[in-house]
Amino acid sequence: MRATLGFEQEIMREASETLSDAENAAYEHQRRAHRTHSYQSPIFPPGTEYAVCLAEAQLMSAIVGVLNESLTEAIKSFYKLRKAYLTLEGVMDAERKFLRERSVSSLNSTRSENSTSPTQGGSPLTVPKLGQSAAGSSTSLCKEVKEEAKTDVNEEKGKGGGDEDGEDFDFVDADEERQDLETPVEYRGHLGIPTEKGETVDMDTVKRDLDLKSSAAPNLPSEPSDSVPDPGEDFAGLTASDTIQASDDLALYGDHPVDVFIISGANFCFGILLLLISLVPPAFATLLKIVGFKGDRERGIQMLWQATKFHNIHGALAGLVLFGFYNGLAGFCDIIPQRGEGSYPKERCKVLLVEMRKRYPRSHLLLLEEARMLASEKELEDAVDFMAKSSESPLKQLEALRWFEMSLNAMNLHDYEGTSTAFQTCIKLNNWSHGLYYYISGAAHVELYRRNKTANPDKAKEEKAKAEDLFKKVVPNTGRKKFMARQLPFDVFVTRKIQKWEQRAKDWDCELIDAVGVSPIEEMIYFWNGLKRMKTRHLQTSLDNLAWSESEQNPYWEKEGLDEKGILALLRAATLRSMNNTDKAKMVLKEEILAHDKTLFKGHLKDSWTAPCARYEMAANLWREVDRDAMPESDKEKLEECRVWLDEVGRWESYDLDARIGMKVTTAKATLKRYGVES
Repeated sequence: MRATLGFEQEIMREASETLSDAENAAYEHQRRAHRTHSYQSPIFPPGTEYAVCLAEAQLMSAIVGVLNESLTEAIKSFYKLRKAYLTLEGVMDAERKFLRERSVSSLNSTRSENSTSPTQGGSPLTVPKLGQSAAGSSTSLCKEVKEEAKTDVNEEKGKGGGDEDGEDFDFVDADEERQDLETPVEYRGHLGIPTEKGETVDMDTVKRDLDLKSSAAPNLPSEPSDSVPDPGEDFAGLTASDTIQASDDLALYGDHPVDVFIISGANFCFGILLLLISLVPPAFATLLKIVGFKGDRERGIQMLWQATKFHNIHGALAGLVLFGFYNGLAGFCDIIPQRGEGSYPKERCKVLLVEMRKRYPRSHLLLLEEARMLASEKELEDAVDFMAKSSESPLKQLEALRWFEMSLNAMNLHDYEGTSTAFQTCIKLNNWSHGLYYYISGAAHVELYRRNKTANPDKAKEEKAKAEDLFKKVVPNTGRKKFMARQLPFDVFVTRKIQKWEQRAKDWDCELIDAVGVSPIEEMIYFWNGLKRMKTRHLQTSLDNLAWSESEQNPYWEKEGLDEKGILALLRAATLRSMNNTDKAKMVLKEEILAHDKTLFKGHLKDSWTAPCARYEMAANLWREVDRDAMPESDKEKLEECRVWLDEVGRWESYDLDARIGMKVTTAKATLKRYGVES
């Protein structure tokens, strides 16, 4: 955790050594398990629990290796991912084989029970209560059992066959009718925790502490539920335990902790693997060919949801991954459906967060996710206040992450003093991206300079000096860290921007801050997708900031060429799209960027990202139009046009921060594929 949160070389090296020992130990225990009289699972071969441990160690080692600055270590990591992938597939195959063997006998048993009345000796399987056995010790496979049974019958008749390599195997929730469920406390920016007595325990908004004596946390869940929600439905009113399958098929697995460990671990690890691989942007597609596997986002997410039903380390981490995906990565993308498959299940995430806060009331990771959820709902002020009142984490890397999140939210709120202070605090807490932090802090003071230039000249002069001082620290603090032997994308970006402004100041014979072009803070907001977290009043402030460049207060606008005017057009169009003014956004893009030859946006010190991003923005505008009524399939023509723009962006040559846009394109194509539109 320290290695992946902080990226410090010393800690990553320590983590790599520890994980290497773990890999060796897991392998040795797995080998011994075949010769000893350890627990014999009715589902898995001897030693499978150690195989899962080995896969976990390989997966963690691969992630640490990819974060390493060495390209060699990164390539080795992809091979480790391959090993973990194959190991986990083996675990899934063992479970699949068990289900195949039991499915026919289950059908025969059902027929026998149907023909035998209870008074004649027929009795149903006994289902252990979740409070008595390992919670969620199954992967909700009622539906899968039935499908497997049909497959086996067909195979016996010679009419069909299953996919032996397990490629099509999915863990799915059984289709059952919902029962009346007690609605949990409404989410209001902090978590109200319902107790067993029906009372509510509020989280202390200052100390973030919980009265454990009045909480049901130590013994959750207290009662099993037979309700299993459909993945596409509204999850308001559910608790996490409601998603645990508690039917007769739970008894197929029993309640042995080893089986629980294997099943939960396989769901978590395989789920995160499939999800991570599916998020790789097009620029890194070649690396996936090296290891020879592909991701499956929906299956991965489904398996992670299954893992959250287990009250162990796998369930806890699966929840954090899901929060990270929905509140972070998915929140970063634009072309995703409002509801249904592939959408953000807001209510389900809220319910999971409530449940996990019960289990882990003092977890700073969950406090961070609660703040992120507030920000994703455009409650930026509440998110900042929530994190500001949270207690300091004893884990330095997590404390740095908390401050970084506060920094982004302050930036999105256009709180420039707060933005500068927060990002400079981040510099003290970690060793990464100091150049970027200095750059954003300087950009915040540029906005303060522009706001006071006419109204308060003395204040403006002070802000100009601060901005220039911070910008001078950018270049000396970039290039020190690398990712897969490449300089960090934002380091490249901010270095080029500083060089561009220095050249303009020389050509125009002016001070550096006066040579700064279109609002650099709005550029940063765009690249961190802050527009998606803003309310209308925040978006209007962004438009006002952009308008300054064309105002009388800027004596240098007449000197600007297509390069800088393209930045202004792109940022203005993106802001208009976020305000649902797609017609005007598309007009701005067409007239001010797309009407020009794309080669005119390339060249020394130019911002080459505006041309490809303009095409992505066209796709995003089209998607927003077709998804307004949550019925994208109704306009195939616009979906096809959206695909054309995305394909053009996907084939674009290298440009600034292309991996960030590439991730958006990957997600967008996956969305269109659901509606039958493929590249």
